[in-house]
Amino acid sequence: MAQKTALFDIHQQTGGRMVEFAGWHLPLHFGSQLEEHRAVRRDAGMFDVSHMTVIDLVGGEAEAFLRRLLANDIDRLRRPGQALYTCMLNESGGVLDDLIVYKWEAGRFRIIANAATRGKDLAWIDRQAGRCEVVLTPRADVAIIAVQGPSALRKAHACFDAGLRRAVSELGVFEGILRDDWQVSRTGYTGEEGYEIVLPKESAGPLWRALLDAGVQPCGLGSRDTLRLEAGMCLYGADMDETVSPLEAGLSRTVAWEPETRRFIGREALEAQRARGGLCRFVGLILEDRGVLRAHQRVIVPGVGEGETTSGGFSPILNCGIAFARLPAGNFTRCQVEIRGQLKEAAVTAPRFVRHGRPLMAIASLAH
Repeated sequence: MAQKTALFDIHQQTGGRMVEFAGWHLPLHFGSQLEEHRAVRRDAGMFDVSHMTVIDLVGGEAEAFLRRLLANDIDRLRRPGQALYTCMLNESGGVLDDLIVYKWEAGRFRIIANAATRGKDLAWIDRQAGRCEVVLTPRADVAIIAVQGPSALRKAHACFDAGLRRAVSELGVFEGILRDDWQVSRTGYTGEEGYEIVLPKESAGPLWRALLDAGVQPCGLGSRDTLRLEAGMCLYGADMDETVSPLEAGLSRTVAWEPETRRFIGREALEAQRARGGLCRFVGLILEDRGVLRAHQRVIVPGVGEGETTSGGFSPILNCGIAFARLPAGNFTRCQVEIRGQLKEAAVTAPRFVRHGRPLMAIASLAH
């Protein structure tokens, strides 16, 4: 049976169309997915992301454990409050999950991971911890609200007390703070400014209503997906999974190769894959013909080979179809996508389309 977030009743009262997703009841939209998308790009929108998995890790060996568990190196977290995006790999180099890890102080960390992988993640982390001096605490007592958009910071500040407002005003990108039992951070999933607020379940309703009163648009899963696609953010289970390494999912930046002495899980498999060469290209596609791009569509690169789309949809900002795709190695800028038995022309770009509400310069000319 699907679980309800702390905001379930409010969503129903305010017109949320509820669906089941990753074992949770969540809003798909609140009337218009397109309006919600545009609100985030032009003003401010908010998402109930309480389904995400929150795990606290505490212990004298927590840091050493995470340096082995994760492909990115938490030694890059130089001061309290910094966050790091990384993948957690299996021994074959496949992506078990992508996640964000926060360092609060020596021996104290927090992981925020995906909802659909919760059981698998907890079992894997617990098994890898073994007899390490580290205590894992899944946080089922919290909710998460993400506020995103060019007006998000200002409108969120209106809902914070003076002390919290002062504290968060100094946050940089990929930084967070803990204040009492609230976490406020700036990592984002839309390509816009904003906050992610982890807070006690009983505080979620009052904050959501305060944000509503401040003029923040409630948003659902539909716009969250189109926003992250425009922003070039990968989705676990679509763009990567246990059979795909970060090197073929556009996530090479999340692998810290130095120092060579750090033997993280999956390193040997990635080193062998890199040495073999011929890795697939993870790219963005802009559809130049009429049609709808979706996942698992056949992509043909004339004279090179074939691949497939991994995520796809319509971009309200570019006013055309966009997608991510895994294609053969090679230096090419065009391809064809098979849509309902017809080959449609597409441009091959970097897998990132929009930043801060605007098309990126590298693709602006292609979109028009």
